[in-house]
Amino acid sequence: MTHSEPAPEPGRPVVLRGGTVLTMDDAGTVLTDADVLVVDDRIAAVGSRLEVPEGTQEIDARGGIVMPGMIDTHRHMWQTAMRGYGADWTLTQYFVWYYLEHGKKFRPEDIAAGNRLAAIESLDAGVTTTVDWSHNLHTVDHGEAAIDALRSVPGRFVMAYGNIQAGPWEWATDPAVRSILERLRDAGDDMMGVQIAFDVTGDPAFPEKAAFEVARDLGIPVTTHAGVWGATNDDGIRLMHEHGFMTPETVYVHASTLTRDSYQRIAATGGSISVATESECSAGQGHAPTEQVLQYKIPVSLSVDTSVWWSGDMFSAMRSTLNADRMSEHLTAHLKGDTITHLRLRAQHVVDWATRGGAHAIGRDDLGSLEPGKKADVVLIKNDASPCPSRCSTRTGTWPSRPSAVTCTPCW
Repeated sequence: MTHSEPAPEPGRPVVLRGGTVLTMDDAGTVLTDADVLVVDDRIAAVGSRLEVPEGTQEIDARGGIVMPGMIDTHRHMWQTAMRGYGADWTLTQYFVWYYLEHGKKFRPEDIAAGNRLAAIESLDAGVTTTVDWSHNLHTVDHGEAAIDALRSVPGRFVMAYGNIQAGPWEWATDPAVRSILERLRDAGDDMMGVQIAFDVTGDPAFPEKAAFEVARDLGIPVTTHAGVWGATNDDGIRLMHEHGFMTPETVYVHASTLTRDSYQRIAATGGSISVATESECSAGQGHAPTEQVLQYKIPVSLSVDTSVWWSGDMFSAMRSTLNADRMSEHLTAHLKGDTITHLRLRAQHVVDWATRGGAHAIGRDDLGSLEPGKKADVVLIKNDASPCPSRCSTRTGTWPSRPSAVTCTPCW
């Protein structure tokens, strides 16, 4: 929702009138001059000139785009406490700063500060559901602080519980951690899901087996950084597969440096890949695996990774994903003395990955599209309050009082 529009009143139906509606249904339907009616927390109807209940609050969506709230399936939200600090870091510098040095010094209140800022940053960018890949929870106090911070912001979140400072076979089997995971699982909280977050090194002894067993025992999905150059590789995927821990609920983050064998294992077991293209391009995990996910028909979602480096909005994630894939496709053709006449990755693909793909990855078929009966996670993109300064030739005005919740087209 744009900040210029009044906030919907609790319990009052809302209709967004006259916008271009990206339904993101199975047919990819786009409606022009259409309305979206919300009753309680659900989409009640989508169509032209809808009849609405008496007293419905009307929001003018003319000239705007109405779309499902975007879903980020992998964001280290605690790191937003140092937002923008590592703009010129390499992956090695990131590891040293966050994991070997200063990350160990984060107190529960520091984790909470990062989470709260990240949650607000997500919502301001139209990301209505964010997976908090929270892998610096040294103690249960850190975990409780992370959860409380997320609950203080009116967004939808998934707590992916982790601790980079210890082996997952240690912290995942801690009864105190297990108690938190069980509480999140059993809460029935529509606004807070739960995953377990840890990586598989490829050690032949497979010490991570104990953490997978906890996840399986509790019925909680695992999210893991896979195919990260120099860190995780095909051996980890093979061990997961041989021990029966690759499931349709498993999310493989990055998956940038895997071989055909691993992609086939992921495809065959129904898992999904979270592509974080800004991260993969800049930090060196490997090339975003867009060609592979299309080739092997692997479900895909998009993610920001961390705003210590990059932007916190999914529009940047979508654009960078298109650019990276197209650069690779063009370069491959040029090396053969050929050219590309039809692009394999389309804008519709990445919008789908940022919405429906994320919903699939976190097991929420009630999110990701604007269809009757779905949850009313709705974003209105409108440029009524341009961030361009008064010197702009196409629009005059002052800077908005706070960051816009919409993505505005630059006008210089």
